[in-house]
Amino acid sequence: MNILLVEDETHTANLLKEIIEQKEEYKVIKTFKTVVDTVFYLSNCQNEIDLCFFDIQLADGDSFEIFRHVDLRVPVVFCTAFDQYAMQAIKNNGIDYVLKPFKEDEIHSALEKYEKMVKKYSGSVNNTINLGKEGNKQFQQRFLTQFRQKTKVIHIDEVALFHIKNETVYIITTKGEKFPIYKKMDYIESNCDPAIFFRINRQMLLNRYSVESLEPSQYRKIRIHLNFHYEEEIIVSRLKVSSFKKWLK
Repeated sequence: MNILLVEDETHTANLLKEIIEQKEEYKVIKTFKTVVDTVFYLSNCQNEIDLCFFDIQLADGDSFEIFRHVDLRVPVVFCTAFDQYAMQAIKNNGIDYVLKPFKEDEIHSALEKYEKMVKKYSGSVNNTINLGKEGNKQFQQRFLTQFRQKTKVIHIDEVALFHIKNETVYIITTKGEKFPIYKKMDYIESNCDPAIFFRINRQMLLNRYSVESLEPSQYRKIRIHLNFHYEEEIIVSRLKVSSFKKWLK
């Protein structure tokens, strides 16, 4: 497993590296002290990383700034001396929140949490946000979301649709469950397989396997009935009806 450390205290970074690499399967391949350097690296080399350890207060800002510039697709363990950022950490790919000064077993516990999470969804220890491929295009296979103060991993096969409501994107699962996801719809659409997902209107990205039936609606639109109960009306916008029908076939 390749680890990225973002920590502006050299002593702490060296200590973290030493603890992490006690496990042979883990290797710290990069360490950065600033938001700028981290953004530049992740913008070009994110696929090289399996897990990140982020301090929050860095030399040129806080590490949450990284998420404003990079759509990070790997989980993060936040290591900080401040306890007030836990909720914000959860909203930014956080799978654990370790307070400084940390103990060795707390770091090992964070690594074990990562391993358990990955094994649960993939059967082996590999990238939590596993990417599928179609030709040269890679598609995201898992999304992280917040659920009862914890980070929940949702596999793409569990997603019935993505729905924007009150300026927040929600994952609606095939069981009708609803979870917020802190990504833009355009990003989600570009990282989902277009053979499976279709943007039926500005607010919804729909999984073809959730469609049970169609019926005409007013103004030459189409109303979709799903194969599970969902309280919201599912409408294909008029300009997309023709391409949607071709796609669905």
